[in-house]
Amino acid sequence: MATISDFKNNFRGGVRANLFQVTITAPVIGMMDLQFLGKAASIPASTIGNIDVPFRGRQLKVPGDRTFADWTVTILNDPEWSYRTAIESWMDKINNHSQNQSSINASDIYGQATVSQLNRTGGIIRTYRIQDIYPIEAAAIELSMDANDAVEEFTVNFAINNFTVDGSGIDGGQQGGGVDISISGSLNLGGVSISGGINL
Repeated sequence: MATISDFKNNFRGGVRANLFQVTITAPVIGMMDLQFLGKAASIPASTIGNIDVPFRGRQLKVPGDRTFADWTVTILNDPEWSYRTAIESWMDKINNHSQNQSSINASDIYGQATVSQLNRTGGIIRTYRIQDIYPIEAAAIELSMDANDAVEEFTVNFAINNFTVDGSGIDGGQQGGGVDISISGSLNLGGVSISGGINL
């Protein structure tokens, strides 16, 4: 019979949901390293469909096609609205806010993302590489006169086409956790054009 000591040796402290790092890269906005102002993310989900094939009164279950669930990131709003502006700029290029048209090539619509689970020393345990993503919703930011002792946050939902997992996921240990954003390339924030790279 297993003992509490056996459990301790197998559990080894478990994995902490608050130790993670996320990066998002897209032609429109450059790279977003989510570390400081990101509140939440997730390991992406996928589902293998099921096909029921009838045979003489019984149902034979056969594996169908794989589908990928939307992926969501929650971001704390910064005073310059830089992160919200970056996401809205990406969405605007895909489909303009005022006109039903796109201003980028089809190949530039898609971005990539990585989600890494960290251990308690900051090393990477496992990395998911999410392929061909684009934002489908920048959720509303709720405003209220009685919202005391709270900061604004918003979620961004991404459609994804597939993901891969890095081997064992162990690389010797990048430091990080939470969510941060750095933007490279060219970006227009409130009428001010920024070229090059910025770390936020």
